[in-house]
Amino acid sequence: MNDQQQPYDPYDPYYAQPRIVGYDEYGQPVYEQPQTQQYDAYGQPQQPQHQQQAQQQQTYDPYAQQPQQPYENYGQQQPQQHPQQQDGYGYDGYGYDTGQQQAQQPVAVDATQQWIPQQQEPPQEAPRQTRQAAPETPQAAVPEQRRPAVDEQFAFTEEPDEDSEDVIDWLKFTESRSERREEAKRRGRSRVVALVVAVVLVLAGGVGYLWYAGKLPGSAGADTKGSTAAGGAQKRDVIVVHLHNTKAKGTSTALLVNNATTGQGTTVLLPNSLSVEGDDGSGVTLGKSVDDDGSDTTRKALGTLLGTEISGTWRLDTPYLDNLVQLVGNIDLTTDTDVPGAKKGDQPVVRKGENQTLSGKAAVAYATYRGPGEPEAKQLQRFGQVLQGVLRKMSDDPKAATVTVQTLGQILDPSLTEADLGAALAKLSLHAKEGDYKTALLPVQPDGTLSDSAVAGVVKDILGGSVSAPEKGSALRVGVEDASGGTSAAESARTAVINGGYSYVDGGSADAEVSSQVIYGDAAIKEQAVEVAKTLGLPTDAVKKGTPAANADVSVVLGQDYAPN
Repeated sequence: MNDQQQPYDPYDPYYAQPRIVGYDEYGQPVYEQPQTQQYDAYGQPQQPQHQQQAQQQQTYDPYAQQPQQPYENYGQQQPQQHPQQQDGYGYDGYGYDTGQQQAQQPVAVDATQQWIPQQQEPPQEAPRQTRQAAPETPQAAVPEQRRPAVDEQFAFTEEPDEDSEDVIDWLKFTESRSERREEAKRRGRSRVVALVVAVVLVLAGGVGYLWYAGKLPGSAGADTKGSTAAGGAQKRDVIVVHLHNTKAKGTSTALLVNNATTGQGTTVLLPNSLSVEGDDGSGVTLGKSVDDDGSDTTRKALGTLLGTEISGTWRLDTPYLDNLVQLVGNIDLTTDTDVPGAKKGDQPVVRKGENQTLSGKAAVAYATYRGPGEPEAKQLQRFGQVLQGVLRKMSDDPKAATVTVQTLGQILDPSLTEADLGAALAKLSLHAKEGDYKTALLPVQPDGTLSDSAVAGVVKDILGGSVSAPEKGSALRVGVEDASGGTSAAESARTAVINGGYSYVDGGSADAEVSSQVIYGDAAIKEQAVEVAKTLGLPTDAVKKGTPAANADVSVVLGQDYAPN
């Protein structure tokens, strides 16, 4: 067997490993032919030049990539000992300390797997060897690229914790949860504050209303319903009702007053003897004005006389009153007299006594009855009782009350529609059910004029008779009181006032006085008061500031110095 056919001995230190110089057309490696062993001058075998260069690379190139170690039968790669390992500590192929020390052992190599060397640089003169290099162990596997396993294993150390998605998500979660808690606390505090404020406002509003309406126990106005509310004007709704007796003729008149400010309802009874201004400007009684002048003229005359605004007229004939009582389900009254039947010997239509239930027919009989020798005021008071009894039984819902009015089928005055009348009756019904309702008679002197007590008690307190300046465009109300001691002064003054474009208010007569006076209350009408004095032929020094009658803007007292025209 020659040198070329000699078998490979891995333990032979002088065996030269064949070198791959290329590949044939079938892809098989072509090896370099072995050369004759050469010896140096000292008789030592001389290594081939390519092995010397490879040894130089292994010895002096610390950054050269190490060839991959072959694998054992169990598939585990044996770690290669680093050339510079001298202190007994093991290192892996990448310079990391594994903590294990491996002894170099010869490994059986598959002859089909040969080590492929890296590309070498041009040959250079080898430096002088300090010691003989150990024979190189053949490598069977082709070196692979550097494994990323170690880098991947420690890759998380290169990334800051705050950049981690998990850490960021956790921070966001905790931050948002904290914000939600704080927001919930703020909303809770806001709700508590809003609730406390709402309760305080409700309590304050309720107490304020009770105090303002005079219903608060111990307040000054608790027992003075209907009196003027402190601090301003009161809101009143007034309508006039004319009851026409279709059988016995005659009329009865009353005012239905709803004081929205004090929550008080009142029926004001007006005697037919009350003197009002007629259609031609002359003084007539209320009864005559209703029969002759009509509802519109009478309503305006009453408004001028009483110093209040009347919104509409309700003409209620006795047959409609009968139907109205039946619609509300009869009424209960405390009657003051027996009402006899239509014929002699018939049973009374109405019995005297408490809690008498009256049907529609009985209610009409009681409202229009005036016994022998009784004054008109007695019949008016019975009429007022019937009205209040109807209001107590009527619905306080405006829609339901309007349906009741529509069911009557009566023809209303153009100044008052069915809806307006229904709404007004519903408000009054509420007062009547709550006990905040009363009936008052307007006192009238024998000559039909109003007394001072009537003006102060009814006109001012109940009706809110105005003593302020009249609205722009409206006629000045001039009340004339005759204190001349004659008989023609009042008529002459009435004619002069009407011809001057003023509204005449009959103030009646009084004890004689020497000097005449023209009294105004609002400084804004001082100039008009001066003009009234000139119209009556009185000196301007007779004009004085004071308190005129409640139903007049300017009050005139005719003294003995007044000269009738």
